[in-house]
Amino acid sequence: MQEWQNIYSNFDPVAFNVAGISVHWYGIMYALALLSAIFVAKWFIKRDKLSISNDLFDSYIWWVEIGVILGARLGYILFYDPNTSYYLTHPWQIFNPFANGEFVGIAGMSYHGAFIGFIIASYLFTRRNKVSFWFLADISVLGISAAYVFGRIGNFVNQELVGRATDVPWGIYVDGVLRHPSQLYEAFLEGIVVFAILVYFRNRKSFDGQLALMYGVLYSIMRIIAEFYRQPDVQLGFIYSNWLTMGMLISGLFTLICIVIYVVLKRDNLNIK
Repeated sequence: MQEWQNIYSNFDPVAFNVAGISVHWYGIMYALALLSAIFVAKWFIKRDKLSISNDLFDSYIWWVEIGVILGARLGYILFYDPNTSYYLTHPWQIFNPFANGEFVGIAGMSYHGAFIGFIIASYLFTRRNKVSFWFLADISVLGISAAYVFGRIGNFVNQELVGRATDVPWGIYVDGVLRHPSQLYEAFLEGIVVFAILVYFRNRKSFDGQLALMYGVLYSIMRIIAEFYRQPDVQLGFIYSNWLTMGMLISGLFTLICIVIYVVLKRDNLNIK
């Protein structure tokens, strides 16, 4: 257990080097997240014999990937970054990977922002190609929930989004403080658990959009639970008292929106029948 608690002391975040360029485990995990999302979605399309061509879905993937990247970065700037006004007045700096002439990468991505970007990109794509938005969304969330596991493992190996201080025996030392491995809690709750529930209901849904909206509610609930073990963002701290975080607040809002849309879609579906 001691070796586990001190894993960060013996772990190299760089997996290997190629021509002087360091390839981090973080990047590998996110590449695996993207590939697994595509693989899982296509696997269910084939298994369930869903009526969408491979070429159309491949085109859709490009649209949503761009939407997710833009949404994730913009979402972080709007929701979490203390320098929001700077970026809004200097938009060319939003995706600038250099600082003082040195390559530092692009830090700061928001999952909720990524999800909003996904929704916007999906809407634009379905309008352009005359495909059901909710039909594609139901397929996508199966892949997204499965891929989420790799994303949170990426946070873990990158030693970011750390947990709150604890005394549990499975805690991880971060800068000398024993903390919950909250990234792994999120990988399990927001990834594996949500994915398993969606897979169970995928052939039991009563209308298109049910899986997508279930995902929105389930993810938000699991995220709120995990937030009780996750250290609030340093630049924000607690939003209210000593328990409410920005992640909880946004997740609660997402839950309400998804529930309202769920009720409306289900009612409209019953009326059509």
